Amino acid sequence: MTEALFREDAYQRSAEARVVSLTPEGGIVLDQSIFYPTGGGQPGDSGSVTWQGGEISIATTVKGDEGAIVLVPAEPSQLPPAGTKVTQDLDWNRRHRHMRVHTALHLLSVVIPLPVSGGSIAADKGRLDFDMPEAPEDKEALAEALNALIDRDLPISETWISDAELEANPGLVKTMSVMPPMGQGRVRLVRIGAGDDQVDLQPCGGTHVARTSEIGRIRLGKVEKKGKQNRRVYLHLDD
Repeated sequence: MTEALFREDAYQRSAEARVVSLTPEGGIVLDQSIFYPTGGGQPGDSGSVTWQGGEISIATTVKGDEGAIVLVPAEPSQLPPAGTKVTQDLDWNRRHRHMRVHTALHLLSVVIPLPVSGGSIAADKGRLDFDMPEAPEDKEALAEALNALIDRDLPISETWISDAELEANPGLVKTMSVMPPMGQGRVRLVRIGAGDDQVDLQPCGGTHVARTSEIGRIRLGKVEKKGKQNRRVYLHLDD
């Protein structure tokens, strides 16, 4: 199992590690990783890995078997053998934009308090699919409400609950299509706000900014009809 350093500090941009193994497909498994693997609608991180006498660009990161995190090289190249000490460096600008979009999508689920049936994140935009038979009447009002939450500079924190506690509180799960990862005994919850200012609490394994003001300005894009009961709502970073 790879230690997920991004769980402890989403702002860590560089770290040393040791190669545990190489996959048959040419991926690199480290003993600890700052690279987030594709999951929950959030893309896998990119960046680079260097070692004495070598360097390789990482195109993306995926989940492997038995808790492994696999770094996928951008192109075929000589790989560091198992046991090699390496330095991993994140493409920070891309990751930080994913964090901004991801947190903004959590807030979108606050201003549109309907069940979510899907979603995805990119470096400049994101979208959620809602169980929403009719399109919003006033998209500008939703955008104003979303940016007002961002401007409140609310803190983002995490807590953990047991699988049993989550099963006893199904209302915490907003996503209809993707259940939070269970079976490890506990589930991570991401909280936006604190105390009386808490506005959102939901299971999530992704990376987030530390405060809502870090998201910056958001504009809402098109709303697409996706079936009889679903609407897809896009949001965009303004910078």
